[in-house]
Amino acid sequence: MNKKPYFGRLITAMVTFFHEDGSLNADGTAEFAAWLLDHGSDSILVSGTTGEAPTMTYAEKEELFTKVIARTKGKGQVIVGTGSNNTADVLEMNKLAEKVGADGVLVVGPYYNKPSQEGFYRHYKTIADNTSLPIIIYNVPGRTGSNILPATIARLAHECKNIVAIKEAAGNVSQVEDLYRLVPEDFSIYSGDDALILPFMSVGAVGLISVLSNVNGEMIQELMQSYERGEVQKARDLNRTMVLQSRSMFLVSNPIPVKEAVAKMTPFNPGPYRLPLCPMTDEEREKVTRAWKESGLLK
Repeated sequence: MNKKPYFGRLITAMVTFFHEDGSLNADGTAEFAAWLLDHGSDSILVSGTTGEAPTMTYAEKEELFTKVIARTKGKGQVIVGTGSNNTADVLEMNKLAEKVGADGVLVVGPYYNKPSQEGFYRHYKTIADNTSLPIIIYNVPGRTGSNILPATIARLAHECKNIVAIKEAAGNVSQVEDLYRLVPEDFSIYSGDDALILPFMSVGAVGLISVLSNVNGEMIQELMQSYERGEVQKARDLNRTMVLQSRSMFLVSNPIPVKEAVAKMTPFNPGPYRLPLCPMTDEEREKVTRAWKESGLLK
């Protein structure tokens, strides 16, 4: 039986920790995952865009998934990113996700190939037919170059019972309205943009897959719970602050600011980036730090 929201209201798209030599720090990432689940998150997403997934090998992902799942057992659900622009690769990654005991998979729309809507349908239908795990479709045209339309999502959601949710990051409220109208009643629509969670919830979204919650999950959770309780003015007031905090994380490409924020605002040090990501310039850091202070994130 499906439940809504399927993975709870707040899913943190968490950063991945690396040692100073650039090697994977799976143990550190697992400790941070447990901390996130104690600080507002209902579930966590490992190896998404924020987790620098494109620069990790299959073996590294296996180690990372295994350690995070072991460390967080009983605390919350673990979703792993398995998306690729090669359908066959997704099938292999989903086998790994099943083997290590993931609770679900996030599958981004194929990037670079720019498939038709029928191509999107066949991609996800093939994936759904070859795994028993719950699937979240991730629609992010700004990174993939193409938009998965609500009619395509609805077709998949009605035909594939294990396609249970979407991370909608097209930045378009009317697209969420169409999704809500077309998808099954028990299908979970998650915002993929922190700053749009309140307007998205007003037209049918049930939760958020968040970057900001790496450092301020409790406030985002309270914002969403306030809205659900009908305390709309309180949600608006929290949103006023949250939007500024969220925007501060995207003044430079994600996850560059948020990874530095984790080092400054939590008890953890996530370590360096992997190329092609690199640290902020002094000018960028000054702009981002100013935004953190003005929004109340950094004291």
